[in-house]
Amino acid sequence: MQIFHNPRCSKSRQTLALLEQEGIKPEIVLYLEQVPSKKELKEIIQKLGISPIDLIRKSEAIYKEQFKGKELTDNQWIAAMHEYPKLIQRPIVIKGKQAVIGRPPENVLNII
Repeated sequence: MQIFHNPRCSKSRQTLALLEQEGIKPEIVLYLEQVPSKKELKEIIQKLGISPIDLIRKSEAIYKEQFKGKELTDNQWIAAMHEYPKLIQRPIVIKGKQAVIGRPPENVLNII
C-alpha cells in the first residue's frame, strides 16, 4: 500500500494516522519531492476511476493564476500536474489496482 503524502496537509496527516491505526505501514511517497511521472499519473487516475480534471486542486494559487477557466485535454491536465505537483489532490492511497483520495480520510477504509 502507498500513500501520496504531503506532511503539511492536515487531511494527509489524518489519513496516514488512520492507516497506522489500522495496523498498516504504507510506503510513503512525498509526491512534491518525488514527482510522479506522466505515466504514473495516468495509472493513478485510472485506478481512481476519475478524469484528470477531477484530481486537480482548484483551491491552489497556481490553478487560479494559470488554469482557472481554461479548457485543457486530459493529457494537458496530466502534464500540468507533473509540472506543478501542488495541483494534485491529496492524499492518494493506492492498494494494488485500487486507489482512493483521502478526503475525507475515512475513504481509505474502502480499500483496506
